[in-house]
Amino acid sequence: MADAGLERLVWITAQLRKYCPWTQELTHHQLTEYLIEEAYEAVEVIESVPAGQWDDVAADNGTYDEFRKELGDVLFQVTLHSAIAEEADAFSVDDVADAISQKMIRRNPHVFDAHGQLLSEEQLGDVTVDDVEKNWEQIKQAENADEAATSEATRSSIYDLPPGLPALAAAAKIVDRAGRQTVDPFGEKPTATSATITVTADNIGAELFELVRLARAHDVDLESELRQYINQLR
Repeated sequence: MADAGLERLVWITAQLRKYCPWTQELTHHQLTEYLIEEAYEAVEVIESVPAGQWDDVAADNGTYDEFRKELGDVLFQVTLHSAIAEEADAFSVDDVADAISQKMIRRNPHVFDAHGQLLSEEQLGDVTVDDVEKNWEQIKQAENADEAATSEATRSSIYDLPPGLPALAAAAKIVDRAGRQTVDPFGEKPTATSATITVTADNIGAELFELVRLARAHDVDLESELRQYINQLR
């Protein structure tokens, strides 16, 4: 059933590219704002219900229905970008799906073998979340560097982020990645539960980064918390 639904969306997207004059003129660059907008709208639905209440609330108040629609908008962006790329003989939506499938197989050796087959019952389950996160980062580094990888290559993998990522979210990503290194380049994980910030133009960036480190040490997502607070003010 899922395959039929996806195939129909791919077909619809292809027809829009052929016969809809507005869709025909779209380029990857023109679609960038829509890709970002649709992703943020999906996030907005997720954050409309407190994390601990999804199971009790989302199914009853229509949030899941709204989330399904927003994910559909995100999926359409994927099929549309893929259709444009296929016209240029670059790749198809099947290539996109295959690439992420292969990536998930490589990055999750605790679930799949090298051929993409599910591990045996005896092999499954004997791993912690911390093991998974560290293994993921190590495999990622191995994919991005050859056997002569230097510390500079390691640094680049930590800081390799989309340029459009919000600053607080980018800082959190960097902190999380650094924490999965054999040696955290930023030092020991903070243990304090409060911080004092001195606001001057030449140091506020560094102090905000340290605040992100402190928040991540306590599993707090500053980007998400700030966004939710702003929503409460509206």
